[in-house]
Amino acid sequence: MSRTFAHLLPSALDAETLAGLDPLSRVNDLLLLLERWVERGWLRALDKAFVAFLADLDPEADSLVLLAAALTSHQLGHGHVCLDLYETLKEPDFALSLPPEGDVLSTPMLLPSALLKTLDGATWCRALADSTLVAKAGDNSEASAQKPLVLSERRLYLRRYWTYERRIDAALHRRLAQAEPAPSDLAQRLNALFGPADPGVIDWQKLACALATRAAFSIITGGPGTGKTTTVVRLLALLQSPAVERGKPLRIRLAAPTGKAAARLTESISHQVQSLKVSEDARQKIPSEVTTVHRLLGSRPGTRHFRHHAGNPLPLDVLVVDEASMIDLEMMANLLDALPPHARMVLLGDKDQLASVEAGAVLGDLCRDAEAGMYSPQTQAWLESVSGEDLSKSGLQQGDSVQHTLAQQVVMLRHSRRFGEGSGIGQLAKLVNQQQDQDARALLAARTYPDLFSLALKGEQDRALSRLLLDGHGNGPQGYRHYLGVMHAQRPQNVASIDDPRCIEWARKVLDAFDEFQLLCAVRKGPWGVEGLNQRITQTLFNAQLIESDQQWYEGRPVLMTRNDYGLGLMNGDIGIALRLPEGTPEENRQALRVAFPRNDGSGGVRFVLPSRLNDVETVYAMTVHKSQGSEFAHTALILPEALNPVLTKELIYTGITRAKNWFSLVEPRQGVFEEALRRKVKRLSGLMLDL
Repeated sequence: MSRTFAHLLPSALDAETLAGLDPLSRVNDLLLLLERWVERGWLRALDKAFVAFLADLDPEADSLVLLAAALTSHQLGHGHVCLDLYETLKEPDFALSLPPEGDVLSTPMLLPSALLKTLDGATWCRALADSTLVAKAGDNSEASAQKPLVLSERRLYLRRYWTYERRIDAALHRRLAQAEPAPSDLAQRLNALFGPADPGVIDWQKLACALATRAAFSIITGGPGTGKTTTVVRLLALLQSPAVERGKPLRIRLAAPTGKAAARLTESISHQVQSLKVSEDARQKIPSEVTTVHRLLGSRPGTRHFRHHAGNPLPLDVLVVDEASMIDLEMMANLLDALPPHARMVLLGDKDQLASVEAGAVLGDLCRDAEAGMYSPQTQAWLESVSGEDLSKSGLQQGDSVQHTLAQQVVMLRHSRRFGEGSGIGQLAKLVNQQQDQDARALLAARTYPDLFSLALKGEQDRALSRLLLDGHGNGPQGYRHYLGVMHAQRPQNVASIDDPRCIEWARKVLDAFDEFQLLCAVRKGPWGVEGLNQRITQTLFNAQLIESDQQWYEGRPVLMTRNDYGLGLMNGDIGIALRLPEGTPEENRQALRVAFPRNDGSGGVRFVLPSRLNDVETVYAMTVHKSQGSEFAHTALILPEALNPVLTKELIYTGITRAKNWFSLVEPRQGVFEEALRRKVKRLSGLMLDL
């Protein structure tokens, strides 16, 4: 393969003329090509800048190395921790952000497939291994530590992400090797919390609690309604009760990635702790307050660093992290670093949900054997002895405790209590997760389930969409008219001060009413994306005289925090609603807009913030599916774009469906996109836990 890229550029110069130029010219050729890719939106400007930085470090760098660096950086932006060189050579063009339906073949600009068509993986790996910019995995020399890229067999990493992955891998190896003494009367305690075993049904919650008592790390995964929160409450009782009896209660902390997820878990645990069959002393030592992961670690604004780390570990004995599918590689590395050596960590989450927005799919990687089980004979025998459950008919595959070490500490909950046999939402979520696109379509078309609706639009101006957004469906699912009706009809009268409890009660009712319905989008741009739909819905509500203005701030405007604001105590993902409230003295009888946000402490309280203090908010009639993770809505409507998009996968559809508690509506501007999305599955490349 020629190492000059001149023939790929729309230039009068030909390859023969440039073939004899020095290495600097060849690098400049590549940088010019990357610039053209950036102009077309195929590559990020950041990726091209990274390559320019590497070229400054080594002006004689091999162009194959620089091209691999550009693709690795770009793939990082799509959630991939590394670049698999051999997989890339199978479909090189997929390493760029090519337009999903654009005619790229007619463009004069050539693609990676043209650059790499005569290259094989072994040759590419050798070029990287010989580069002064690339360190080899396992080389711990000081010189190697200064190199910005790392090659591990066939995977190329940016050093920072290689380091995160190794930190996680090492921490989990240590924790999985760290046996914890289970209570001697574990079987009796399990029966007290769960009751005796039922021969007809396996109690996976009971098994999850049992496994989590015997090691410093465990995972409880399962879909919506499978009882992850119920399980962890009983697990905390199982761990805390004997500790309280010994006079040494455990320090337990609970965390979630977003304020919304933290608030939901706080409320759920607060209710469930009261019904636990444990002593009052133990009950008092089971916490219900859930904080965000950033707050737990002590985020330092403007930096990637936290107050708690390996040198200043968290003061706790047990850490439970909910919605762990949203935890990216960097955050998981920071959490494990900050965990004291003696502490237990329990991850809760749905392995089938969308992965984190940032790089990595940590929970998915760690739960790769969850469906099959892969318990060793020793693990299965121990579980049966302490739980009374019979796993012989469970359908689980048998594993090996050496080859499947991690699997011995993972339990998948399999019975949904939210979506029963009569739930169309549950049936649809199951079919989507199994990528049964034709069966999923048939289920929607049959209209036999009262909790499932589908709406095929006839164009951008189809008024059926406005009717859905305003009024939902008939007398059942609500639309946005509902929360605005609550805002107007239940406004407290003769209120003189914002501190009047009636203001807080009213604001809470409006916030709760808003949670009755949410429109979710797959994308941000275009007529079917968040930005276009938020404008359209605002105009629709204004035309219907449900809001007083369609401009920046008006009463009833719902807003989403897009960044953490520690000064205000608001987190990314928090939702507030602008309300007109009393201001000044009672005699002045003045009112001003304040934005009401729910307090994320389980109190049911509300905080009021002046709009002028909110710099990082956006209107949230429509939000992305990614932003909705950790939330539930009585009626959820998912609207798909007209064209297939890289973000459209079965995980996105599944996550959108499972945000719905009571009703789900699918809105389709074009038929066929739903089925096409279901056939595509998120595949995030990493090397995490390959040996566990």
